[in-house]
Amino acid sequence: MKKRPSFFQAIVPVFTMLILLGIGYGVFHLRAEPLLIIAVIVAAAMGKSLGVSWEEMQEGIVEKTTKSMPAILILITVGILIGTWMISGTIPMMIYYGIELINPSYLIITAFIVSAIVSTFTGTSWGSAGTIGVAVMGIAMVQGVSLPITAGAVVAGAYFGDKLSPLSDTTNLASAVAGSNIYDHIKHMLFTTMPAALIGLIVYMFVGKSAYTNNDVDEEKIEIMTSTLTSMFDWNVMLIIPILIVLVGSIKKYPTIPIMLISSITAIILGLVFQSMSLENAFLATVQGFNVSMVTASGFDSAATPEAVQNLLNRGGMNSMMGTTLIAFCSFAFAGVISKIGCLEVVLEKINEKAKSTGSIVLATVLSCLTMAITTGSSYLSILIPGELFKNVYDQRRLHPKNLSRTLEDSGTVVVSLVPWSMAGVYMSSTLGVPVIEYLPWAVMCYLGFIISIIYGYTGFTIKKINSSTNDKMADENVS
Repeated sequence: MKKRPSFFQAIVPVFTMLILLGIGYGVFHLRAEPLLIIAVIVAAAMGKSLGVSWEEMQEGIVEKTTKSMPAILILITVGILIGTWMISGTIPMMIYYGIELINPSYLIITAFIVSAIVSTFTGTSWGSAGTIGVAVMGIAMVQGVSLPITAGAVVAGAYFGDKLSPLSDTTNLASAVAGSNIYDHIKHMLFTTMPAALIGLIVYMFVGKSAYTNNDVDEEKIEIMTSTLTSMFDWNVMLIIPILIVLVGSIKKYPTIPIMLISSITAIILGLVFQSMSLENAFLATVQGFNVSMVTASGFDSAATPEAVQNLLNRGGMNSMMGTTLIAFCSFAFAGVISKIGCLEVVLEKINEKAKSTGSIVLATVLSCLTMAITTGSSYLSILIPGELFKNVYDQRRLHPKNLSRTLEDSGTVVVSLVPWSMAGVYMSSTLGVPVIEYLPWAVMCYLGFIISIIYGYTGFTIKKINSSTNDKMADENVS
């Protein structure tokens, strides 16, 4: 006979997962997938002791996995989109003109803006920091500009674009886990992201006024990158068509996947016409991603391509999304088991008892995301686990899913870059040459977002509630 778990029994699987990920993933850098599977086994054992059959728990896994399929399909389509936009020269052209915007007179502010532009169009904070960020840091060294401040601006800008880009895996993941439309999610994030970014820009403006010691800027790194990009691709105004298709589709709120596929097909055609790409390589890019060896421009030698350019351009393809897909499946398996056991209901009831207001619910969500970020150092787990834990709470309180998805990104995605032992923190500090603890205070947007989110929760500002018309609209979107 199935028994209802006590609060202690309900939190055992959750604490087991946190300990496994906090020590195994966070300290020893073990793969998260097997750690999550171990957590699933512990949860299943707890379920068995409570009289829950394996068939019931398996049903829970199937239910959670089924619900995640729209997100998985979008992630895979994003991989196709990035690969084809590289083939067409669309992303490289945006990067090229983004680099051209760098003005040494306003280096710190420009560091944020250009990193944000590149990250928005590529959907990757790491690629932005590893290319534009490295070039900006080189300029800062020559001019004697504070490296921690510059690095903080680069990191904040990179994650600004990562949050708001429809190409970002974490952006798609957060909206999918919460059950919100991706474009509604992005627009809702503007209420917290833009104020945080503007405050950061004001800080950069004031500290930047006295940061320059000379005007002799070494533009060698920038020149190498721009000249390499120019030798690889033929710039043409037509290359913005794939971007316009996605933008118009988002404004019109057309179904996400068909619009992305139409944009990808258009990008392939542009690649064949303007970049002389072969159809074989274009199709290969949709699966394995773009590689500089695919470029056939006259006089271009792919073997001599600078490593920074390769790191920026060699990306995309469906295969690039398989890692995110696998960890998502493992997380949903854990969520499926504990939901069938009844753990979530018990934990959520306790949260509902303590959380008497919308503000306290948002605060609890933020604290959960921060705990996951600090213990695991993974942006994916910081979104997936709290998202599954709080989804029903938001539903019960008639709070629109986009409130949850926004909070997940404000306190999950961007915060991981401020955790020194996380992969993001290690990557940023090693790439930019500045320890996390030194650039942390200057990555203003990365920590102001969740503070503003908490304020909104307690004041009710921008908090969207669910009513009957909202339910009908959400149902229509899900059907489409």
